[in-house]
Amino acid sequence: MLERKVVEEFLDDEFEDSDWEIPKDISKSVLVETFCLFTEDDLAEWLKDNFKSFFNHGDIDWERVRDRIKHYDQSS
Repeated sequence: MLERKVVEEFLDDEFEDSDWEIPKDISKSVLVETFCLFTEDDLAEWLKDNFKSFFNHGDIDWERVRDRIKHYDQSS
């Protein structure tokens, strides 16, 4: 679940940078909540797709997983 305050700040920055204004008939809180729900729906699908890819669609190659762990451990 996304942190609504963080998303609100993100949207504020994006709208400010783009010189956009929220229409008067749309409240910022409703816009933030709707954007969060939209993003969370997409995030769930993205996580499922990445899970399948990371674990080779159920044919798990643990050596490949170990290599990924090493790769990301070195990146930190």
